[in-house]
Amino acid sequence: MPHVIIKHFAATLTAEQHATLSEAITRSVTQAFGCSAHAVSIALRPVAPDDWHGSVFVPDIETRPQELIKSPDYSAV
Repeated sequence: MPHVIIKHFAATLTAEQHATLSEAITRSVTQAFGCSAHAVSIALRPVAPDDWHGSVFVPDIETRPQELIKSPDYSAV
């Protein structure tokens, strides 16, 4: 605990980008939750663009707004 899942469109990250992302997320999570970095796990889950609405938007964003700490603004993308 805690476990962070990042759902995203397919992207190829270098080992350095993985490390930078992992360090930034781990730092933020440990500061917010007061836990050890050893307790943090992070997963990257690529989602095809055609599957985003049904696999991510509806179940994770539209039907669970109370859990979001940041909402998307797809009109700005």
